[in-house]
Amino acid sequence: MAQYEVKARSTETFGRVLCSCRNHHFVVDGPVQNGCPGEAITPVELFLAGVASCGVELIEVIAKDQNLPIKGASVGIFATIDRSQQVHSDLTLFNSFRLQFHLKGVTDEQGAQLINIFKGR
Repeated sequence: MAQYEVKARSTETFGRVLCSCRNHHFVVDGPVQNGCPGEAITPVELFLAGVASCGVELIEVIAKDQNLPIKGASVGIFATIDRSQQVHSDLTLFNSFRLQFHLKGVTDEQGAQLINIFKGR
C-alpha cells in the first residue's frame, strides 16, 4: 500500500495556490477565464502532467521488468473540456483524452507490447 500527502493553501493573490509535496513547494494558478492570474501551471495542466509523467515512469519500469532495451520515453497528452457538451450537468469532465507515446531503443512490436501492458495497469 502506498500513501501520499499533498497540501494546497491559498495565498494573498486571488486564484494563486501554494502546493507542497514532501519538501517540494510549487505555485498553481487558476485560469485567467476564472479571474485568476493564469501565470503558473493551472490545476488541469498539473493533473495532465501527472498522468503524462506517470506514463513515462511506468513505461520505463515495465521495459526494465521485461528486459527491453528502452533508451528513452516521452508522452504527450491532449485533452479537451467543452462545458457545453457535458454528459452530466453537475460535473465537468474531459470530453476527449489522448496519450501519444514516443519510445526510443525498442522495436515497434516491443513498443506496442509496453503500451499494452501500461494500459492494463
